[in-house]
Amino acid sequence: MDFDLTDEQSLLKDSVTRWAASRYGSLEQVEAARRKPLGFDEGAWAQLAELGLLGLPFAEEDGGFGGGPVETLIAVEALGRHLAPEPYLASVVLGGGALRLAGSAAQREALIPGIAEGSHRLALAHGERQARYDRFDVATTARRDGGGWRLDGAKCVVLNADAAQTLVVSARTAGGRRGADGISLFLVPADAPGLTLKPYPTQDGGRAADLLLEGVALPADALLGEADAGLPVIERVLDEGIAALSAEAVGVMEALHALTVDYLKTRKQFGTAIGGFQALQHRAVDMFVALEQARSMALYATMMASSADAAERGPAVSAAKVQVNRAARFVGQEAVQLHGGIGMTLEYLGAHLFRRLTAIEYLFGDTPHHLRRVSDAGGLLGAA
Repeated sequence: MDFDLTDEQSLLKDSVTRWAASRYGSLEQVEAARRKPLGFDEGAWAQLAELGLLGLPFAEEDGGFGGGPVETLIAVEALGRHLAPEPYLASVVLGGGALRLAGSAAQREALIPGIAEGSHRLALAHGERQARYDRFDVATTARRDGGGWRLDGAKCVVLNADAAQTLVVSARTAGGRRGADGISLFLVPADAPGLTLKPYPTQDGGRAADLLLEGVALPADALLGEADAGLPVIERVLDEGIAALSAEAVGVMEALHALTVDYLKTRKQFGTAIGGFQALQHRAVDMFVALEQARSMALYATMMASSADAAERGPAVSAAKVQVNRAARFVGQEAVQLHGGIGMTLEYLGAHLFRRLTAIEYLFGDTPHHLRRVSDAGGLLGAA
């Protein structure tokens, strides 16, 4: 297959790469942004809007730029390479993905222009403490209340929830807690009475929050998509999120591999650069091979994530996540080993890249979970 970028995609890659390199060319710049109240710089978010990245995946008629999954891959990989802390995954890919797939014309018209211009952010609130990685396990309830809805329950580890003006919340409107049917999605204002956010920093330097919903009253038009039919939307949004996360992991691994090779060239032992030792050269090559395998699978996930056929899409995306997880762990651990003690110090960029790869390994499902998902589906469709 031809994986060459079009002229427009090449321009996008150059533009995002230049911006990320200038904005976050050093660990000090990344840390300065993370110390902001929301964990990122609002000025940088506005610059992403000016570059057109915030409206990238949305249709032009909705106020976006009509980009596809490849364009998202290009953007997220470049941002990951420089540890850009902006909530692009949370707002544009996850929350924005739910709106793009399930939103009515009125909902898209009301929210997407603000997302594209940087004045409005979303977050997807789906995971719950008892669910682990089971996407269908939803205990939060939504019941009809007059002409509207009333939500009760809790959500955990909602990425960048404290930076969002609107939360896309999943809640059960019918059936039992672990039923595949009966899950709905709702647009919940972040300042809605009865909604409590408990934000906190994550281990990789990002931000997340736990949510408590106590009698949150919503109008009828807060329902996103069809009632009781939210799980297929959630499945596709999370699969698109895994594809984007895989691309980010490739960017992070690429940066960590380059940092490690540079260290091998400059660190001296016994009067010579340690990169001259053949055993260490072999280990650096093994890191590169793992990186390129992950890159191939990230491309595969990107191609499959937009498929409406869940039976085809799910196992393919899970297979990609397995390979990316394994590569992330291998590249991260090898980098630490080759650096020695400095590889784990928070004053060194490599440690922050390693921490992000570790977080990516567990986000949206760890390796055993996705292996099980592929196995339960009988393997990849069309595989020999």
